[in-house]
Amino acid sequence: MIKKFIAHKGSKLTIEWYCNKLGKSVAFDYFKKLSPNQKKKFVHLLFVLGDLGKIFNKEKFRYEGDQIYAIKTSPDRFLCFFFEGSKIIITNAYEKKSAKMPKREKEKALNAKKDYIKRYKEGTYYE
Repeated sequence: MIKKFIAHKGSKLTIEWYCNKLGKSVAFDYFKKLSPNQKKKFVHLLFVLGDLGKIFNKEKFRYEGDQIYAIKTSPDRFLCFFFEGSKIIITNAYEKKSAKMPKREKEKALNAKKDYIKRYKEGTYYE
């Protein structure tokens, strides 16, 4: 199952799609619905992040507080967090429609992070 959810394995970081207990990834499902051009822009950022370990352009990668980051391709936002072992876990995604991030999107990211850490520590996440 783990291989299914690797978005990019770079030389510095491995980037994964978070999946819930049912094996579903909301963020990956969102990605699959993007246009080819939008997918290309997002994948480029994943390669930069995974291979260099950082995106230097703050317009494309930004800290959102509470250990949550946003990978930004206009108009899409992919929320994620860093995890031990040089991993980034992409939790959810949404289309930006206002200047501020919707509170519920950040809450989804925080809940996914909490679930991921709990299941990882239990040894049940990668079953």
